[in-house]
Amino acid sequence: MKAIGLYKYLPIEDEQSLIDFHVDRPEPKGQDLLVAVKAISVNPVDTKIRAPKDQTETTPRILGWDAAGEVIAVGSEVEHFAVGDQVYYAGDITRSGSNSAFQLVDERIVGKKPASLSFPEAAALPLTSITAWEALFDRLGISHLGKDAGKSIMIIGGAGGVGSIAIQLASKIAKLNVIATASRDESRDWCLKIGAKLVINHHHSLVEELAAQNQTEVDYILCLNNTDQHWLAMAEAIAPQGKICSIVETTQPVELGLLKGKSATFVWELMFTRSMFQTTDMIEQHKLLNNVADLVDSGELVTTINKVIQPINAENLRKAHAMIEQGNAIGKVVLEGWAL
Repeated sequence: MKAIGLYKYLPIEDEQSLIDFHVDRPEPKGQDLLVAVKAISVNPVDTKIRAPKDQTETTPRILGWDAAGEVIAVGSEVEHFAVGDQVYYAGDITRSGSNSAFQLVDERIVGKKPASLSFPEAAALPLTSITAWEALFDRLGISHLGKDAGKSIMIIGGAGGVGSIAIQLASKIAKLNVIATASRDESRDWCLKIGAKLVINHHHSLVEELAAQNQTEVDYILCLNNTDQHWLAMAEAIAPQGKICSIVETTQPVELGLLKGKSATFVWELMFTRSMFQTTDMIEQHKLLNNVADLVDSGELVTTINKVIQPINAENLRKAHAMIEQGNAIGKVVLEGWAL
């Protein structure tokens, strides 16, 4: 089967940073599905893992953690899917990725593809939807039934992939007042279009930006961009007994003591935790992807796709990685259809 991978971790401008190759098609066992991949999308995690480092692979490493496709075979223990089902998923960071024509993926982290979406539209959603859902509803403890309606949340980095779905979930499902951050007119307009009540500039002082909007504090904060840079502002802006969640690793220690006086909570979100540690609640990702699919099909959520590139090959995947590395992408970049 066709696949795209790497032997060396190189700058994306290097043609060897991602290469086309062929590998044997895998066979599903246990709870695995074998999926014919129809479309993939690219996330910052792809570029971070591919980033230059002094390491070499003996066989090509296949990256990619977003896909939509069709089930063509199932393992002996599969309960929730059958051959012919159309699915979408983000996969498992400890296994071979979605940048291949066929992929094995555990059914417990797979959802039914939204019926109203094309494969590319669906491929834009899994990783960001899982991340945003877990961050808002599992980590921050916000009610997805609207019981926290009217409370405020600041989403730092609102126009990116995770921000684009988090704004929708927070505003349309949780009924929160969403304050997003963005630095350009086009990203500001995007955030307002998908549900943000206010947009402030994260290149300025967030505390001063909030004050200018008569907002002295917020009940929740979801940090999707540079935890180090925004830590002091988040500690100041969070309300007493409020909660902060970040998906961006720190590069230096942060002062947790700043949160003590407010009895505020800080928590991490990594959507790969359940699959990486084979947690007993892995099936929750299957359930939440199905919930997202239902919300899309009912018109409550929209896909965050912003650009489609055809076909799926190493050259185009390098282009997509380069776009993500620029750091100003709005929504998601998707690749569709394997080159003949």
